[in-house]
Amino acid sequence: MLIVKDIPLDRIRRPLPRQTDPQKVQALMESIAQEGLREPIDVLEVDGEYYGFSGCHRFEAHQRLKKGTIPCRVRRAPKSVLQRHLA
Repeated sequence: MLIVKDIPLDRIRRPLPRQTDPQKVQALMESIAQEGLREPIDVLEVDGEYYGFSGCHRFEAHQRLKKGTIPCRVRRAPKSVLQRHLA
């Protein structure tokens, strides 16, 4: 079951390095500042910890805008699912 909720940016771990396109981040920052985030990012919740593997441009835009939280689609998963994402 997917739950959508606002999660503090500093609670979301981003274990895999991602390259972002600065122009795309800037465009998202402008859109988010005007309209808010249209599409939540996806996170895994494993043992009360949140892990993000996608939505890197949206996440970075929120960081640069100094937003405290970001809307997330949360999927609870066991450690075995997390391990597959890290492999």
